[in-house]
Formats: sequence, C-alpha cells, structure tokens
Amino acid sequence: MSLPRLRKLLIAYLLLLVPIGWLATKYQPYLLDGDAVSYMDIADLLHAHRWAGAVNGYWHPLYPAVLACAQAIFHPTRWDEIPAYHFANYAIYLFELVAIVVFARAVDRLRARTSAVVTQPLVSRSALTFLGLALVVIAAQRELAIGFVRPDALLQALMLLAFAMLMQSFATESLVYAPLMGLFFGLAYLTKSFAFVVALLSIAVMFVFQLWLQRRALVRVLANTVFALLVFGAVAGPYIAALSHQKHRFDFGDSGALNYAWYAGGVEKMHLEPSMTSSFGPATVHLIHPEKQLLTAPGIYSYRAEPYGTYPDWFDTTYFNERVIPHLNPPVLMKRDARNAVLVVRYLFNHPEAWILLLLLIAFGGRLRFGNWRRDNFWLPMILLGLAMWILYAIVNVEERYVTLAYIVIVLPVFGTLRAPQPEADEFGVTPSSWLPSATTAMIVLLAFLAAGESLRITFDERRDETPLPHPWYDPEMFEAAHALQTLGIKPGDEVACMGYYACLNHDYWARLDGVRILTEIYNPNGHLFQQWAGLPNRTQVLDILRAQNAKVLVAQFEPGAIARDSEAGRGWIRLDGTDLYAYPLTLRDTLTAGATTTSSMPATLPWNTTRQGGP
Repeated sequence: MSLPRLRKLLIAYLLLLVPIGWLATKYQPYLLDGDAVSYMDIADLLHAHRWAGAVNGYWHPLYPAVLACAQAIFHPTRWDEIPAYHFANYAIYLFELVAIVVFARAVDRLRARTSAVVTQPLVSRSALTFLGLALVVIAAQRELAIGFVRPDALLQALMLLAFAMLMQSFATESLVYAPLMGLFFGLAYLTKSFAFVVALLSIAVMFVFQLWLQRRALVRVLANTVFALLVFGAVAGPYIAALSHQKHRFDFGDSGALNYAWYAGGVEKMHLEPSMTSSFGPATVHLIHPEKQLLTAPGIYSYRAEPYGTYPDWFDTTYFNERVIPHLNPPVLMKRDARNAVLVVRYLFNHPEAWILLLLLIAFGGRLRFGNWRRDNFWLPMILLGLAMWILYAIVNVEERYVTLAYIVIVLPVFGTLRAPQPEADEFGVTPSSWLPSATTAMIVLLAFLAAGESLRITFDERRDETPLPHPWYDPEMFEAAHALQTLGIKPGDEVACMGYYACLNHDYWARLDGVRILTEIYNPNGHLFQQWAGLPNRTQVLDILRAQNAKVLVAQFEPGAIARDSEAGRGWIRLDGTDLYAYPLTLRDTLTAGATTTSSMPATLPWNTTRQGGP
C-alpha cells in the first residue's frame, strides 16, 4: 500500500474511532467503586470552590477537576451524574488518541535521526501509529473502559505526550521540547503522584542520553534539563506546597509509600490503631490522628475527625495513616513480588495481540535490529523507562490499568526496530524484502480495524444487556437501595453507619446518591456477614454505640437467603427494595410506622425533579 493511501486510511480510522467511542460512552454500564466515589467527592469540593478539602495526600486533583468541569457543563443531580462523568471520560479517550499519534510520530522521528541501518524499517510511521491506536482501543475495552471513574486513562495520555516531547528533544536541537515535557509531566503529577518519580527519571535519562550518547554540548544539555525541571516545578509546585503545608512536612503524595507499607511492608491496611504493634511489621508508626475506636470486639470506628467525603476513611486514607513510615520487610516483599510476577505474565496473556503479531512477523522473516546501542538507539530511552515503570509497580502492586502505559511505550519501539532480512531470492526469484513490508502493514492495519470492530461488538452487547434497565448506567442495587433509604426517612446531610466491605468500601455509591456520610463503621472484612452478626453476644451494646454516634441507620449487605426475619438477629433489619442491602433503623426508629418495610414492588424510577444535592 502506498504511503499517501495509508495516511488517508489512518485519517479515516481516526474519524471512525470518534463515533465508536461515543457509542461506547452512550451504552457504558455501571462500573463505579469506592475509588470513584472519592474522586466524585473531590470534584464536588472543587466545583464548590472548597479548595482546602481537595488537597489530598492519596487522590490528586486534576482528574476530579475534569469531573467538576462535567458538573459545570451538564448540571447533573446525584441521581443522573454518571452520564456526565462518562462523557468526561470520553473526552479523555479522544485526548488519548491524539497522544498516541503524537507519541508514534516521535518514535519514528527519533528512529530516522539515530538509525544507521540503510534498509527501510518494516513498520512505517503510519503503521506504527495504527499499532498504537489499536493498543489504546484494546485498553479502552478492558482495564481503561470509559465507565471506570478513575484517572488512569488521563495519566496515560499526559505521560504519552511527555514521553513524546522527550524523544523530540533527542531528535532535534530545539529547546522547546524539554519545557513541554516538564509541562505534561507536571499535569501528569497532578493526576497521580506516581508521575513525580517517572518525571525525575525521565529528566535524568534526557540528561544522560544527550550528554553521553548524543555528545551534545554541556551548556545545551543543562539548558534542556533546567527548562524541564523549572516548568515541571511551576506546574506541580503549588500542589506540593499545599500538600506539604497540610502535612507539616515535605510531601508530594503518600499513595506510593502507603501502598508499599500495606502490600510489601506487612502493615495492616485498614483501621490501624496505635495499640496494634503486632500489625506494624518493621515500619515506624507514630499515628498523628488515628481513627477513633469505639469498641474492640467487634471493631467499631468513627470517622468524624475527617470533615470531607462520603466515606471519610477512603476519601483521604493518608489522614488516618499519617506517619506510617515503611521499612524493608524481605519475607513480605518477596511474597508480594512473586505474586506480582504472576500478574505480569497474566497481563501479557490478557493482551496477546501485539506480541503474537510480533512473533508472526519474525516467523515471516522480520528481524529485530537493535543495532549499536550507542548510535542506533532510538528504542533505548523508552524501553528503559517502560521497564522502570513496570518494576516500580511490580515491587508494590500490579494492576492492568497501572501497567498498560509501560506496555505501550515498550511495544512501539520494539516494533520500530523490525527490519526485513537481507535479500535472498527463493526458487521463484522472490525476496522477502519485496513483500514483507506490505504484509506487515496489512497485518497491523487489520489488527487496528479488528480492535475497532471488537469495540463495536462489546458496545452492542452492552446495549442489549441494558434493555431491562431504565438506563445503561443504572445499577439496581445502588439506586434502589438509595431510594428505599429515602423512603425510610434518610435525608441529605444525615450520618449513617455501615458494616462489611461491600456496603462500606467497595460499593458505597448508595450513600453518595442519598447525600449522606458514613461516619461509623462496624469493621468486618469476612464473608457470611449475617451469621457473624447473629453470633455477636453484645449486639445491644453495638447498637447503643451506633445510636450514640447519631447514625440514622446501619447498612449492610447480606447473602440472599441468609437473613431469617423470624430470628432474633434478623428482627429489625429491613431489606432495601429487593436488593441484597439491608438497613437497621437506629435513631430513625421513632419515625417509622409499625411493620415499616421496603419491597421490590416499589417503582425503580429516578426522582428527576429532585434539586441538586450539596457536596460531600
């Protein structure tokens, strides 16, 4: 295929991805979790100009700012806010498409600048762009789906642009790309603190690569380094200053340190108390303001000290875990790393398209020609940085949404090194170099269109699945439970209690819908929740403590059929509109009529006329 025709096909493919992404957005299902609720709570604070509440050591502000913009544009209520956030994610998806195009062009430009090989590469610029777009589309079907209210897609787009500027600084003598790299890394840091470390590593790679391998003048290398650091500091500095002021120490974010302490340091993740020395591992723990423990058996905790968030314990977990300083814990670290190594392999098998294509091209005669790493080294910076990112996550916690960026920035340069073998005619006088480039391009273009087709297939499947629902994003469990709680008398601003991971941490959107705050929790991370509730010898004491905290109701999720209404333990629990969530009225009891209940016969409609509820 001629290059002009391939470029036209690329433009057509990009235009095709726009409506495909819009359809995916329109029929995106409910995919919210506890992380999403925290980001939406911060977006509320930004929209209300409550800046102090948005300074958070665990969740950074740029993605919530995007959600806040969606609030300002669409003016949703709590009951119809999800589509607004989906369209915010759709805008990020389009931004990703632009970012991967810029990144692929930068890879090709640096390849042309540094390559000493005479033969043409198997994968042209347009084919490399097709491959990058295919990987982004595939990720948008899986770990970076538009329905996930998470910042990972935005982080990926910003860091792709930062890496593109890094490679452009290697490919040209211009001083403009280094500050642009600092700008995009600064914005990436405002999305996730992980970008802080990657930004410093990238600036160090830029310095070493330009000075040592490219033999550039020291003054120019220093100028690039200083410009990148200055712009990065100008963008990231104000938030670092605000966070450091809040923590009374230098701080650029504690999510990395806390996750290391939890996953690789042996520190108890949830509800750490100063007395729990056996759960500290080798870490140094001097909690400044731990959660207030109201009872030890079962563990009951109050979150009243944190003034923001639907579920304050996860809105800013760094507040309750302030001054947890992890140290090396080899047994836990080795066990965690072994687990993460398995997840890396699992990721590769869950994303087999690119490496299967690579193996096919090699089988057809393509050769990986990395060349002299001192001269023909366009692949070196991004592979090193991609491996570094993968290793950083592998030490602590590997999730597919984390390592997709590292995968992409490694795969594209590897494909860029492919060359045709030396011309050797077969018995028919045909050489591989005469057909292999066209076949390579055709296979990559086919992969890209198959990825787009798979996206359409998934979208139409989701459209069929939403037929019995009022909306594709409607979750009967969350919405009907929230509506049932309103029927019981719950009002925005009320305080409630919860029990169990499901109702408290993993699926607490019901509380956000009602505009209430979960300020008291009965901690129970185990299954068979109702049986354990029934086995409590001090249930009366537990309920008295919850009432003393002014909790209106206690909400928990029980397994279907586990609760026996005629049993003493089941008495008082009200099933919320046919869901698996149950409420135990506490201070609401006096307002209930005898035998008050909610059932699945209540209409599953949204109160569209409800006025907008306030922030968290």
